[in-house]
This record gives sequence, C-alpha cells and structure tokens, in this order.
Amino acid sequence: MEKQKGSLKSTITVSLTNYLDAGAIVAGASGLSLWQKYLGLTETNLGWLNAISANCLGAAIGAIIGGFLADKYGRKTIYTYNMLIYMLGVLLICCASSFGMLLAGFLITGISVGIGVPASWTYIGESSETHNRGRNIAISQVAWGIGPTVILILGWLLAPDGALFGLVCKVSSLFLGQGAPEVAVNVFTSRIVFASLFIVALIAWLLQRQLEESKEWLDMKASGEKASSIFSSFGSLFKKRINVKTLLFLAGMYLSWNLVASVMGFFQQHIYETAGGLTNGQANLLTVGQWLIIILTTYSFSTIIDRVNQRWLYFAGVGFAVAAWLMVVTIGINSLTGLIIFTVLWGLQGGISVQTFYALWASELFPAKYRAAAQGFMFFLVRGLSAVWGLCFTGIYGGSGEGFTIAAFLMIALLSISLLIGTIWTPKTRGKSLEQITRERYGDDV
Repeated sequence: MEKQKGSLKSTITVSLTNYLDAGAIVAGASGLSLWQKYLGLTETNLGWLNAISANCLGAAIGAIIGGFLADKYGRKTIYTYNMLIYMLGVLLICCASSFGMLLAGFLITGISVGIGVPASWTYIGESSETHNRGRNIAISQVAWGIGPTVILILGWLLAPDGALFGLVCKVSSLFLGQGAPEVAVNVFTSRIVFASLFIVALIAWLLQRQLEESKEWLDMKASGEKASSIFSSFGSLFKKRINVKTLLFLAGMYLSWNLVASVMGFFQQHIYETAGGLTNGQANLLTVGQWLIIILTTYSFSTIIDRVNQRWLYFAGVGFAVAAWLMVVTIGINSLTGLIIFTVLWGLQGGISVQTFYALWASELFPAKYRAAAQGFMFFLVRGLSAVWGLCFTGIYGGSGEGFTIAAFLMIALLSISLLIGTIWTPKTRGKSLEQITRERYGDDV
C-alpha cells in the first residue's frame, strides 16, 4: 500500500510537466488574436508560431534530444533541470515586443516541453505497479486537462471583455504608463497568463528535484550497461525488426490523431472566433467547458483502463473524435448548438485520449535501455510533421475560415486512420509487468 501511495505521489509531481506542456500550447492559443492585433501578424505568422511552439517543431527538437539524454543520464535529471529552460522561454514571451522575440520564446518553451515529455512519461511507467500503470499514465493526463482549464479560465477572466480586465489595465499601466494603445494594453492579458506558467514551472522544479531516480533505470545501469551515444541508440532501435514494427504502429496511431489534435490545441479559439463568430472571451469560456469534460472523463477513464479491454476503450475514444468532425460537415459550427455539440464530443475523445494509450504502450513495448529514446524519436516525428501540417492548415483554412469544410474532411480521414491502426493492433500488455513484457517480446536479446 505504501509503494502504491508513493507511485501516485510521484505521478502527480511529475505530471506537472504535462500541465506545463498543455498549458503552454493553450496559453499561446488563448491569446493568439491579441498578439495578432498587437504585432500586426498575418496568418502565415500565426502558422509559424504554431509550427515552432510546444505544439509542434519546438517540442520535436526537444524530444529527440531529451529522450536519448534521459536514457543516458537518468529520467529525473532531465525533466528536473529542464524546467529552467521552460522558465526562460516563458519569460521571453512575457516580455515580447516583436514577432522575433515572441517566436524565440515559443521555440525555447517548445524545446523544453519536448525534452521533458519522454522522460516524464517513461518515469511514470517505470515507477508504477503493474496493476496501476494505466491508471497512473491516465492520471498524468488529468494534469494535461487541468493545465488548459486553468489557463483558459484565467484568459477568459482577463480578456478585454472579462471580469478581471481592470487588473490587466493596472498591470499594463505599470509598464506602459497611461494612454498606451489599446492593443498594447489588451495583450497584457496573454503576458499575465504566461507569467502564471512561469510560477508553476518554478514550483515543479522545486518539487521534482526531491524525487528519487527511476529504479528500473538504476537497475539497468547497475547491470553494467554502458551509456549509449545518440547514434548507437539509433542503431539499437532500428536494427531489430520488432522495434521497427513497434515504431510504425505507435507513430502511425499517434501521428494521425495528433495532426488533428495539434490544430485544435493551437487554433481552436481562433476557429471559434472566425468560423463560429464568437468573441475571444466566449471562445475561451466554451473551450473551458470542453476541458472540464476532458478532466472528468479522463479521471473516470483512469479507474477502468487497467481492468477493461483496451481495444474497445481505444475504439470508443477515437470514435467520439470521428463523430465530432462528422457533425461539423453535417450540422456545422456556425451556430451555438453546433459549437456545443462539437465541444462535448471533442471533450469526450480527449478524456479517452490516444495520447494516453500512446504514453502507456510506448512505455511498455520498449526495454529500459532505450525506452525514453524510442519515445523521444516518435515524439520528434509526430510533432515535427504536425508543424508542417500546421502551416498547411492555415493555407487550407484561410483568413476567415472559408476553407473550414475542406479541413474538416481531412480531419475525418486522419482520425479514421488512427482509429483503424490502434483498434486492429492493440497490444496485449494489460496486467503484465514491464519485465514480463520485455522478456516476451525480446527474450534474452535486448
């Protein structure tokens, strides 16, 4: 019982990384229109902000580095001190006065997110009991929901039409003085939101420094395994057929889903404002409702994932996602009813998220010596291609959402691919220890 409580405590502490990852994405999204007006950004500029952010390329670059470093130097070492990089990136965004400075802040924050995610997911998987591994991974995803919820509520309250906008005006006057342009005052809404992430990152850094290193990683090092270079780790990954098949499976089911989720993570409020006709505050408030659904659904999901057939859980989750976008091309989202139906369905799929299954299965299907490296490589691939897709999406969508229907059909196609891959090839790992799974898959030839 004591070990079980310990694994839950460490899961919650490490899950602050998920809070900060999702929080960074949604913080950028919630203030996107404010930065656009303040700096005079084009749709192409917005596409680049998405492309290099925690949502895409920034995280991709960080993941390919962080995954291999976590296998070489330990999980705790990487995700703990990586918080300092995150704080630097967020601080740059808080102080941004040009597109270049804003872009640099998004990139540094994104790299930090990428470095931390493979290490934190691997740590949670390795520190969990066999019968609670899925639960702990799912609980870490609750933090993924809490982050956006807090950020969006804060953004809604501080928005130009929000209840706490007077506070924004007072803070901006301290830096800009009286009589500053309206767009310069309004963007302080986003600056304050990012400042809140800086505070949480500082708390995470202090707490995560107190955790013990992963026992499985320590055992692997004690067995005489030498620290691998990046190139030798790549060689280990690709010289075994079973690794290649696993990489194709996990990257396929996660990439096709993430191409849609990354767009929604960064552009959802922008879509609600342009295609749906909502104000910035209304868009943030409706998205808050969605994240509350995600939190409640994820928590419920965490109580059954270790006991219920994971194939049908996966099918149900992605099924909600497909239904959401089918609704878009039939009913549309240019009415409040359509927006609410879409929001509820997308919230339900987010609670039974493909990302949860990806984090769980990626931790289970690879041996300890390159577990984080494999996740880092896949995260690099997925987020990197998501960056390219984000740039393509802005061209398809258009400045006022005129291409939204075409984009919706593409979303349905991508989600259908994820549905098929994950449902057909669901691994049979539930109820097995990591050692047992590795032995069954690799024998003595790890």
